[in-house]
Order: sequence, then C-alpha cells, then structure tokens
Amino acid sequence: MSDLNAILTPGTIVRHPDRPDWGDGQVQSNIGGRITVNFREEGKVVIDGDRVALILVSF
Repeated sequence: MSDLNAILTPGTIVRHPDRPDWGDGQVQSNIGGRITVNFREEGKVVIDGDRVALILVSF
C-alpha cells in the first residue's frame, strides 16, 4: 500500500488516477488496505490499496 493510502480516513476526498471520469470520491472506510470510496459519478467502489495509489484532493 502506498504511504498516502495508509493515512486515508473516512471523509477524505480522493480521485482514482486511472478513472478521472469517476470524479471526486469520499473515502467511506480503509480497512486492511481495502479502501471503500463513494465516487460522484460511479458510486461506491472498493479499491485494493496495494494496486492503486489514490490521489488526495482534500482532508
């Protein structure tokens, strides 16, 4: 997991680096490297933090 993914907490706003069409997303949970994010245009997605380094938008 990237260092940034490790510190993501509920409420943090992020973007998926490979899916800009999903828009900004709000972190719902971060448990064991599995990050649940509710994206504006895609809905709720569970991301493997070992494979994807999310982009921080704001805390």
